[in-house]
Amino acid sequence: GDILDDYLRTDGVWILTRNKQFYQTNNEKECAEKCEAERNFNCRAFLFTEKKLQCLTMAENAKMTVAFNSMDTVLYEKKIYLLQCKKGIGKDYRGTEAKTRRGIPCQKWAEKTPHNPNYTPEKHPSAGLDENYCRNPDGDESGPWCYTTDPATRFDYCNIPECESQCMQCNGEDYHGEVSRTESGLECQHWDAQEPHMHRFTLKHFPEKDLKMNYCRNPDGDLRPWCFTTSPAKRWEYCNIPRCTTHPPVSGLRSQCLSGKGEDYRGRIAITESGNACQHWKTQFPHRHGWIPDRYPCKGLEENYCRNPDGEKRPWCYTINGSVRWEYCAIPHCDETEQETAGMSDVPVQVPLSEECYRGKGQSYRGTTSITASGKKCQAWNSMFPHRHEKTPDRFPNADLRDNYCRNPDGDNRPWCFTTDPSMTWEYCNLKRCDDHMQE
Repeated sequence: GDILDDYLRTDGVWILTRNKQFYQTNNEKECAEKCEAERNFNCRAFLFTEKKLQCLTMAENAKMTVAFNSMDTVLYEKKIYLLQCKKGIGKDYRGTEAKTRRGIPCQKWAEKTPHNPNYTPEKHPSAGLDENYCRNPDGDESGPWCYTTDPATRFDYCNIPECESQCMQCNGEDYHGEVSRTESGLECQHWDAQEPHMHRFTLKHFPEKDLKMNYCRNPDGDLRPWCFTTSPAKRWEYCNIPRCTTHPPVSGLRSQCLSGKGEDYRGRIAITESGNACQHWKTQFPHRHGWIPDRYPCKGLEENYCRNPDGEKRPWCYTINGSVRWEYCAIPHCDETEQETAGMSDVPVQVPLSEECYRGKGQSYRGTTSITASGKKCQAWNSMFPHRHEKTPDRFPNADLRDNYCRNPDGDNRPWCFTTDPSMTWEYCNLKRCDDHMQE
């Protein structure tokens, strides 16, 4: 790529520096080449004056010294020296952490006390062995380290965080990195600019989307981060940002009920509020759609469960009804679920009588067991909470759907019921076949 991609550009800034070198160059790229080739000191940044075409390479960057405004100058700082995190084992880490994970200050790499070092700036000039900063000159698998100032401890590792901001989780909606070029190499347009492309994605309208500078972002829930480009011929393009190796934390108990818009809902309700069954997300029939599970790995698009992948008012799904494309789902609010759960402690759990059993598939069973095989309480057949359903007493008048007793209205293998657990729609009941019981 472009040599300037490795630098962070800031217009109208000058910084004070002791170690510097003047050059006459024609443009910023030539000045960057001077910085890369600098042998008088470790070049961390350079200044370029556009009118005089002067290039000033420097040993310091804005984190290390004083900065002030200067109209005609452009400051370019090497990004590698601005990162306070490591990628992989941190062989390229050039941050300023200077103490070990136990808090012991590091010994300077050029000094020989209290420890005589094997790795010195003279022996390893390209390893970034400046001052007493943590480094990884030998490619240690455990990451950056340093010789310590404790005579009893020759060396120890440093606690350097991973650069997760340089990768993206899921679809990159929470990406806050500083990539500012598209996958084809075009420079991104600043979000607060309306040229060459007019748009509505401004910090004023999307204050929570971190639309800073011209960094790639995903403010609209697209497949991955993108930006408007500075090319009039190309309005926008995706950015090439790798996926993080670590995964986001698994959602907790409140993801089984409706909180806010239900974007984190991960329950198993799979029927719409009007009673239509949901279409599986991975299928394209009867409705074609773009919410493909593989494309959106963190939206919870499992089976045909109701979800809210696009920030709608509440969870929804495509339906298996060809004339109804999609509908909202009736998900119980978390406060309702908590009240329901709290109230259940006052309800005596009904223990099935040992002589209760069912014959055949249990369609003739008329007992009073209302506990599932795993011990969950049954939902009343005339109730739509926490699960909406079509197995109501008026639709199945001959099935004796009284109270919350286990029944088999639809010819299943054995009696079952909907459960009062929002995360489990239904389950077979804690019943035995009568012939099994007689044999025992």
